[in-house]
Amino acid sequence: MAEMIKVKQDQKSEQKEDYALQRVPKHWRMSWPSITNVAIGVATALVFMQMGSLMAIQFGSLNALIAEIYATVVAGFLGITIAYFAAKNGLNVNLMSRGAGFGFIGASITSFIYAINFIMYSAIEGSIMALAVYEYVKVVPVWALMVFFGLAVVPLNWYGVKQLDTFQKYSLPVYLVLLGTGIYLTATRNFDNAYQWMTFLPQGQEVGGIGLVTCIGIINGLVGIMALLISDYARFIKPEQFKIGVFAVGFIPQLICFFLSGLLGIWFGVRYMTDNPGVYFVTAMGAWGALFAILTQLRINVTNLYSGSMSLANFFARIFHFTPGRVFWVVATAVIAIVCMLAGALDYIGPLLTFQGVFLFAWASILVTDLIIIKKWLKLGQLHIEHRRGFLPEWNPVGVISIIIASIVGTMLASGTFGPMLAGLAALIAGLLASIISIVIAITTKGKTYLTFRRQHNIDASGHVNMYNENVHSCGNCGGEFINEDMLHCPFSQKDICSQCCAAESECHAVCKKEESSTEITA
Repeated sequence: MAEMIKVKQDQKSEQKEDYALQRVPKHWRMSWPSITNVAIGVATALVFMQMGSLMAIQFGSLNALIAEIYATVVAGFLGITIAYFAAKNGLNVNLMSRGAGFGFIGASITSFIYAINFIMYSAIEGSIMALAVYEYVKVVPVWALMVFFGLAVVPLNWYGVKQLDTFQKYSLPVYLVLLGTGIYLTATRNFDNAYQWMTFLPQGQEVGGIGLVTCIGIINGLVGIMALLISDYARFIKPEQFKIGVFAVGFIPQLICFFLSGLLGIWFGVRYMTDNPGVYFVTAMGAWGALFAILTQLRINVTNLYSGSMSLANFFARIFHFTPGRVFWVVATAVIAIVCMLAGALDYIGPLLTFQGVFLFAWASILVTDLIIIKKWLKLGQLHIEHRRGFLPEWNPVGVISIIIASIVGTMLASGTFGPMLAGLAALIAGLLASIISIVIAITTKGKTYLTFRRQHNIDASGHVNMYNENVHSCGNCGGEFINEDMLHCPFSQKDICSQCCAAESECHAVCKKEESSTEITA
């Protein structure tokens, strides 16, 4: 009985932490339909319909459709590639970035911007829900509704991705019924542009040219984030379902959010002549439309909170060696998002999201370039992605210099200073520039900036088999059991410790990286 209780407690602990700072072991992997289901929760956000409507109304339906197809192809390629390495290594992009061009501290740059991105999106979605309810229940002040919806998603994140799977699975049928109802009621109404929705073109616009480039610029802001966040879920794919899982998780959400939702956005937007999904669903269904808007925002906001908590956990572990656990960061992300809502930070979100669109696209480009071109084709650096602090340099110029230069150039172009054409292509140019610079630096340094030199020895004999038939080792600090790839020897404490305890150690001054003769544990 005592052993059964301990197993349940260990499982609850695993669910709460969800391997935010470690590789996902094989026993914690999930079936690809469950992982795809969680990722689709992101893809059903109304923002993707809104982008389709916005582009169609301002620049014409065909320009919007071409931009959506472009986004589907580019995000699909990036998504499948990142999903492949996430599933293969059991790491998300925060952990992958450490060994894929940025270094242990250098990767904190990406984690911090990534965290801000999800905090701001959490604030946006929370505000949308609060304002939707306020339209019907004006007796409750907006600030109270913002606090309520900001905190409402916290319990849904308490037990990690398995809990997210349950919520998304049971909310999906409701979502589909309400979406179908909105489509049916809209299709049965008369609209001036109903039969020209695919050929609609505003006065003064043309198919192609600056209108199309501007549409691509608008959609690029979402391409980078969709490709990157896929890793938070793809790392859970079971090894025996690797191929189908990588394709499903890497591509299906991109197909839904850009092509299908974008197409629906064009269809709705041209009919109602508004880019606000809340308006056309409420117009079609009344209170049920408001309920639909709230449901879609909840489905996306639970994933915003999840990815935001993962990023904050990684950032504070690296910079401040502070590792209170993922659940702590779930609450912190929600609270910061609420503060942003109440402080009116959303009034200034345009410039921030423009920079984030450029930055995230450049980051995704660097990761894909590093993993495929630099490591696999040029054979520079280690193909196996390292995430443990003791084996990584603090900064790797390959990724750090590339993303700084590309982000500065991309942001300058996106500002419109050099004309609308370059502004629309800013994120794409930043991504290409980041890739080129990272290749040049990797070749120049001959791949020597990826790992620190440490003498290694085999640890198979020093571990034991757990209940899942995995070879694991006991951490000399926290006492937890971890797989080979999450353990290393600490010459400072003279113990074999896990990667999380290594990241949390603040007094060692990374002495292990200075002692080439030290003995360690490695996978």
